[in-house]
Amino acid sequence: MALTEVNRPLELPVSPLANRRGLRAGQRRTGILLLLPAIAVFAVVILYPFLKALGLSLFRYTIEMTAPEFIGLGNFRTIATSGEVWNAFLVTAIYVLFTTVGTLVLGLGWALILNQPFRGRAVLRSFSLLPWVLPSTVSAFIWGWIFNARFGVLNAILLELGLIDYPQAWLSTPQGAMLAVVLTKIWLSIPLFMAFFLAGLQNLDREQVDAARIDGAGNWAVLRDHVLPHLRPVLIVVVVIGVIGNLQQFDTIFALTGGGPVRATTVLSIEVYKQAFEQWDIGFASAIGVLWVATLIAPAFFYLRMLVKGA
Repeated sequence: MALTEVNRPLELPVSPLANRRGLRAGQRRTGILLLLPAIAVFAVVILYPFLKALGLSLFRYTIEMTAPEFIGLGNFRTIATSGEVWNAFLVTAIYVLFTTVGTLVLGLGWALILNQPFRGRAVLRSFSLLPWVLPSTVSAFIWGWIFNARFGVLNAILLELGLIDYPQAWLSTPQGAMLAVVLTKIWLSIPLFMAFFLAGLQNLDREQVDAARIDGAGNWAVLRDHVLPHLRPVLIVVVVIGVIGNLQQFDTIFALTGGGPVRATTVLSIEVYKQAFEQWDIGFASAIGVLWVATLIAPAFFYLRMLVKGA
């Protein structure tokens, strides 16, 4: 009995530091394994097409050619002197500015209304998400019917109110077409912005707001001094998401106006489509697409940096 106890191997205690290191290593391996499917999808769906477009942008490659011809930066030099491409950049900037600002203001206002206690608030919140649930092309056709020159709802309302003397061909004028695509995108995006703002308002310190109202602060003062500072992180996030989404917009504009009239609503995505599938100039379209992606890098990097800081 004594010999058995003497010959038993000595078990050394494992240090807590070694346990923690092993746990962290295991967590890292698990995290990498969980990320692999997402990385694979990213590589196939995003990275490979971008690298392919980057390569094609260095070639002259049209439908009449049997093989692409290497021209280096020739397509980019053509872009620098192309009035159509510069117009697309300008139209994109105008579209992104008005849609982002309009959605921000209306989304915040609607969130403030839905944050107030009233009967039926939950039902109204649910219905407010409807534009976001509908397919974007369906929304485009709805707004196309609203702006229709012959039987559109907008003309009927304005004629009834006496604000116009005859029906307006909204989608046939540059200003009317831009107004239509901007309003359509704002209507589509309000529910997303509203949801972000509503989530942020749930953590607002109501005692501070009530104290400010007791001190005589009005609605504007409460919004300026309490609500907006509290929502500042949310404001930054929704602006960045809005800019990125609006820079990528294609389907609603294409379904509503096709980029017309006279290129008044031809944003960069529509310009890439026109060059690739109407002019059949794949190399030039790829070069425009590369610059289009470059416009997304700054807001995307800013957004990812915010996510890392938040984590």
